[in-house]
Amino acid sequence: MSSREDETLARAAVDALTGQLALAPKPGLPDPRDLGARTTGTDHGSLRWSAKALAPGLAAMAAAARRTGEPTPQLRAELGAIGRCTEHSVGLAGGGHRGALWTLGLLVAAAALDPGAAPGDLPAVAKRIAAHTDRGAPRRASRGSSVSAKYGAAGARGEARAGFPHVRRALDALAASRTAGVTEAEARLDALLTVMSTLQDTELLHTAGPLGLRRVQAGARGVLEAGGTATDAGRAALLALDTDLHTRAWSPRGSAGLLAGALFVDALAPRVSSREGSA
Repeated sequence: MSSREDETLARAAVDALTGQLALAPKPGLPDPRDLGARTTGTDHGSLRWSAKALAPGLAAMAAAARRTGEPTPQLRAELGAIGRCTEHSVGLAGGGHRGALWTLGLLVAAAALDPGAAPGDLPAVAKRIAAHTDRGAPRRASRGSSVSAKYGAAGARGEARAGFPHVRRALDALAASRTAGVTEAEARLDALLTVMSTLQDTELLHTAGPLGLRRVQAGARGVLEAGGTATDAGRAALLALDTDLHTRAWSPRGSAGLLAGALFVDALAPRVSSREGSA
């Protein structure tokens, strides 16, 4: 049974995910403009609804970690089993969020496993959990793992086993943008683009191949090099990238899930002052 602390962590994770969904414009990704505006696979309203279905599973993951107390193979197997049940529940609610569930599940478990850890240290705690193999996982390779093997990309599993380097990069980008005085929405978009600029996104590799992935990475870097989303030049570059990705039906979903993970970790950190323009 989950405790109030576990449920609080789960709510924070769902809030981080819905906060990511609320950002706009997100290049190639569902956002509030999708409501009746264009087709992106799963519409924005459905994704917001199905995000709520993650909460019971995330609370159960936190409870499992708190009960186990160590990043053991048994904990990894239990988290995998809970994750597969949660995927089923989310599917009934509208689907989506598989990558975010992987990232948020490990980070929520890390927060419950080591309540005394500083928020910035949670990726390293999650790394210790992800180091173990999920012995209950289906034997058939997933699309993501197949793409990772084909192109030598780290993929979701490699990202976790490396201690979520792109979550850490997003946290650094958030801090830098806030220090520069931009709005919270602009800081979060800049963090998303920071992840997009270097992530070997297996979804993009599947749909666009290596050349397409490099095109997306270059586009994200172009926005940041133009000054970020708070500047006129950066905003123009962002809109151009958004149009390009939607025209080609390329979606950097891996980056969106990792941003949600960063927003969850960030939400656990005490704030010195409030920021305007929050999503």
